[in-house]
Amino acid sequence: MNNPTLHSAAPRRIGPFRVPPIGLGCMNLSHAYGAPPPADTAEPLLLQALDLGVTLFDTAALYGFGANELLVGRVLKPYRHKIVLCSKGGMAGQAFEGGMRRVIDGRPQAIRRHCEDSLKRLQTDTIDLYYLHRWHKAVPIEDSVGAVARLVEAGKVRAVGLSEVSAPTLLKAHAVHPIAALQTEYSLWTRNAEIAVLQACRDIGAAFVAFSPLGRGFLCNTPPDPAAFDVKDIRRNMPRFAAPHWAANLRLLDGVRALAAALPCTVAQLALAWLLARGEHVVPIPGTTQAAHLQDNAGAAAITLSAAQIGRLDALVNAATVSGARYGDQASAEVDTEAIAVS
Repeated sequence: MNNPTLHSAAPRRIGPFRVPPIGLGCMNLSHAYGAPPPADTAEPLLLQALDLGVTLFDTAALYGFGANELLVGRVLKPYRHKIVLCSKGGMAGQAFEGGMRRVIDGRPQAIRRHCEDSLKRLQTDTIDLYYLHRWHKAVPIEDSVGAVARLVEAGKVRAVGLSEVSAPTLLKAHAVHPIAALQTEYSLWTRNAEIAVLQACRDIGAAFVAFSPLGRGFLCNTPPDPAAFDVKDIRRNMPRFAAPHWAANLRLLDGVRALAAALPCTVAQLALAWLLARGEHVVPIPGTTQAAHLQDNAGAAAITLSAAQIGRLDALVNAATVSGARYGDQASAEVDTEAIAVS
């Protein structure tokens, strides 16, 4: 199997930054897939990522309602000069009777507040790449991006990004301030980006940062068991992980496993290598809570796929063969990404 580090990998560009071709999505160290790992697991994992050559670390105000930024800030503060630190605002936690809930708020005053709060949690004076986590559709995208642009002018942010928006929205935002990166789910089994936004990023010189590049655990040697999902696991509300879609999707993995075995590499490495081949502007940010998976993911940068291997993967797993939508109704209504009709 391929398990080298990222230190010798050719860098990719995100705005003014040069980063290895694979970053780290930090979300599931604090959020989304059930109970997060304890600190004595999460903290060493961030440091292992540094040792492997990862310099792009992605977090958000929403993740763990600030807990993820606190973790990342605390652990990586001594290495701040070595990393590209990314966070997101425009969607954050809000206290209410009985707990916390997430709220999308793209008003300029909210974005300023989110950024100030993130800077404190991250223990830094500047966030390298600050994304609008969601476009708040009640607020013109120009107003929200204008607020982030003013954070750039104030020296609190170095580059501007967007998350889960369509190509037309990207272009509107780019007319207000240069967009360094657009972040959206992209993998073999989630192809929405190929409708328009992947090319739009290329056209304006923006990076495309692919989150959930391993299909939220599907594109692995041993995919998860939906029956065992924690009650707070967000995949419980994703149609692809529910009957009858899950059984149909599992059948797609037989051919993928055969291709991986022939290389040889793991299924995750094969899926990441496929993404890296989609364009020099594509930077996947897989997340994990396991040291072995972190090492495995880094090894994908050393894999070069032939045109025939890419074609075979495209034929096996694509928008026509995957069963079920990627989001449920509520989450689908909140994003602005181009949609693919699904079975």
